[in-house]
Amino acid sequence: MDKHASKAVAAALGIGVARGLLLLPGEPVPPVVLPVVVKPTTAGSSVGVTVVTEAGRLADAVAAARAVGSAVLVESYVQGREVQVAVVERRDGSLTVPPMIEYAVEAGDVFDTSRKYDGTAVVRFPAEVDPATGAALRAAAVRLFRALGCRGLSRFDFFVTADGFLLNEVNTMPGMTPQSGFPRMCRAGGLDLPALADELVAVALQG
Repeated sequence: MDKHASKAVAAALGIGVARGLLLLPGEPVPPVVLPVVVKPTTAGSSVGVTVVTEAGRLADAVAAARAVGSAVLVESYVQGREVQVAVVERRDGSLTVPPMIEYAVEAGDVFDTSRKYDGTAVVRFPAEVDPATGAALRAAAVRLFRALGCRGLSRFDFFVTADGFLLNEVNTMPGMTPQSGFPRMCRAGGLDLPALADELVAVALQG
């Protein structure tokens, strides 16, 4: 899912997003207030993502992101807990939102590609969020699913901070590996992998 487009929709819904700017192909890199996160708008698994804390490294970070996807987002660095929310469309048209999962890294670190797949990330499941925050996250994920025109399944990644929560990104084809959070969340919500696949096939055939 295009990160810039999804965040524009989130902002229109009143869902918080990090401050940032979009760099189209060929556009120069303007001065920015550091630290920032530089990312391609269309890649997944944190490929091409760089946290920049020194001005001299900004151009290289943009080049690395452009090597993966031509359009690039430069966003203010957000210090927060990453809470992921799964949404599954059922064959009767309803949406299931199973228990949420949380990933943690050291302060100043980033949940990058290697941490996503090497098993070193700290996982809290279910996510340790208070009932009000949990309800707000589930409601935001459902609104985004509907507003973005998602089908079948999507995962919504939020940063939970002391001042509320922000949308980090929308993943319309979340991982299904043994380390992936999506199937783990679905199992806890009563959908093991065979049942999940059966439901997704039924929804696809209806479409």
